[in-house]
Amino acid sequence: MENILQWGLELIRTIQSFSSVPLTAVMRTITWLGDAAGYVIVLPLIYWCVDEKKGVRLGLTVLVSAWINISLKYLFNQPRPFFEAFDPSVAMIPERLGGLPSGHAQNSLVMWIIIASWGKKKWMYAAAAGICLLVSFSRVYLGVHFPSDILGGWILGGLVLGAYFVITRQLEKEPDGEGAAGGNSLKALLERGGFRAEMIIAAAAAFVMILYRPGDEALLFSGMLFGTAAGYSLNRRYIGFKSAPPPDRTGVVKYGVLLFRFLAGIAGTFVVLAAFSKLVPKDPGAAYYALFYFVRFVITALWVYAGAPRLYQLLRLAEVKEKS
Repeated sequence: MENILQWGLELIRTIQSFSSVPLTAVMRTITWLGDAAGYVIVLPLIYWCVDEKKGVRLGLTVLVSAWINISLKYLFNQPRPFFEAFDPSVAMIPERLGGLPSGHAQNSLVMWIIIASWGKKKWMYAAAAGICLLVSFSRVYLGVHFPSDILGGWILGGLVLGAYFVITRQLEKEPDGEGAAGGNSLKALLERGGFRAEMIIAAAAAFVMILYRPGDEALLFSGMLFGTAAGYSLNRRYIGFKSAPPPDRTGVVKYGVLLFRFLAGIAGTFVVLAAFSKLVPKDPGAAYYALFYFVRFVITALWVYAGAPRLYQLLRLAEVKEKS
């Protein structure tokens, strides 16, 4: 493994020999597509303005993918190229955890390939592959990942994608009994369980996340996962938000509605995050810290998947339809 890492370090140095200020600025922008900030923009945009069902499935998949990635980083604890044992001078941006597998490579593959699969067009898959390659290359260029980290991220991302497509097919399968209540499909089983069963499953998944790897990352992912599941379940059963604009909003007005939804929703997201940050100072040693950190992300996800949609309905930016 040492030889592979040394080869990777030499490749990074070779790539960086062609670096320039404009190119580095471009690479920093590209790598943002795989950052958490990028997902905060793209995932709510899809849920609020494109397709709420596809949006929540994508959001849950990316959350689980990111949690698996962070967990494996701790497990492998592999150094990055700029760690003291290698070459600190190659780092162009800061990172703190181990490098294997690359989260940017893994999660960008998962998100953009899933989005491309909705259109089922060759050019969309090509564009998604191009984004994944550029994001991955930017991590090597910026000196924060070995090429082997990128490969590990792609392999893990491929496994997550496989699981996503298998589960999605089960969710979209028609019940094989008389009606949803009598069917044996995954969708029918979830419907039969009701809201309480959905919350138990979400709480159990969040508990496993925290149990396996206690810490801020686990609290973040578990809180977001529980809040996402709870928010979408509330939406389906009680709110009935659909991402499509009201039918009387057409042409330029339709796109104005979608733009206002996005801006209002994102503003609310950052207000929630900032409010909790002010209300609960970061003090990991405090007895209340873990609970409030978890609740912060539960509330944030509830806003995205239930609060903002209800606001859109109250502002007549979304149609109130029959709950599914």
